[in-house]
Amino acid sequence: MKKYVLILLTVYCAALTACSNDQGKQQLETAQFEEKQNNREHAIKLYDEVVTKYAGSPNAKFAQERLNALKGSK
Repeated sequence: MKKYVLILLTVYCAALTACSNDQGKQQLETAQFEEKQNNREHAIKLYDEVVTKYAGSPNAKFAQERLNALKGSK
């Protein structure tokens, strides 16, 4: 059930991101949610995508900071 909810949340956020002018905001929020849920692997993947897709944006900078913190605390 948890995986189903997470998949729906991810799809929902991806749809919102496509309609949003705030580059990567929804995906960043999803990554933060995943991090809080201790789903580190998925959070890292989402943060990495924000950095790649929205390079140079404030959200990409924040995502890179979170990536550094998560990868540094392995």
